[in-house]
Amino acid sequence: MSSRSFSRPSSPRRVRSILSASLAIALGLASAAAAQPPAVGVPTQGSPSALPPANPSMYIVGPSDALSITVYDQPQLTGRYMVQPDGTLSFPLLGHITVGGLSVQAIENDVRSRLARGYLKNPQVAVSVDQYRSQQIFVLGEVRQPGGLQFTGSMTLIEALARAGSTSEQAGLEALIIRQPAGSPVPDVATLLQRVQTSSKDANVVHVNLDNLQNGAASQNITLQAGDTIFVPRAELVFLSGLVNTPGAHTYRKGMTVRQALALAGGVNDRGSTRRIQIVRTVEGQERTISANLQDLVQPGDTIVVKERLF
Repeated sequence: MSSRSFSRPSSPRRVRSILSASLAIALGLASAAAAQPPAVGVPTQGSPSALPPANPSMYIVGPSDALSITVYDQPQLTGRYMVQPDGTLSFPLLGHITVGGLSVQAIENDVRSRLARGYLKNPQVAVSVDQYRSQQIFVLGEVRQPGGLQFTGSMTLIEALARAGSTSEQAGLEALIIRQPAGSPVPDVATLLQRVQTSSKDANVVHVNLDNLQNGAASQNITLQAGDTIFVPRAELVFLSGLVNTPGAHTYRKGMTVRQALALAGGVNDRGSTRRIQIVRTVEGQERTISANLQDLVQPGDTIVVKERLF
């Protein structure tokens, strides 16, 4: 092994976008998800297959949400009600009732029960959310429009990514859905990057393969929960230089070999040699040049150099 300085390509080809926000994919995933039977029971946190289907009746109401409350055959009670900062709303006959922190279904049951106690006989009550304002989903990292999204009580990963403008051309091959404990602040990007490294042991982190999502795998189109943070890390890259057909930067995949990296660059051209390949790798802050063969594993950040044939 020898050490020497090496200059990477100055203008690497931009990496392709992993996920487009095309309507066709979104509709295809939505149709596939709708065709599946609803899950039963309590989901296991962090497990994609165990997450519940969207259920607006289980949305947890909070301040600034607007509720539509219908009491059948009672137009004077039916209307749109705003949830106040203290989590209450003012309802005819009942006065101030607490709805903050309750699900839509629980509020419906509570209003029905209160009206039945001395006001109406067998009241029929329906509650729905007219405007979602209290809860958010956060989309950070390599998306075109990072930031907060209003959670509507029914949102999937592909819908959230589409609303964030889709992933950027620097996006990696997976997204992380991070479930924060109730009341926790939104993690910053530095914290998220740290969790990327340790998330295999974190039950509150769901990994989603964006390639599979792009190819229509409905199982990857996770149903989101209020407070979720979606983080799309930047792609790890390898660089191809020398006598290859398409030199530049290419997306690294775990377990990638030199042969696979060369395939991303269109292979060795007619002047290059597969027997004269070097990897330029940073080891402990220093660049080292390593002779390599086609079966050797590549590491993120490596530069693979293909040299000219000797004869």
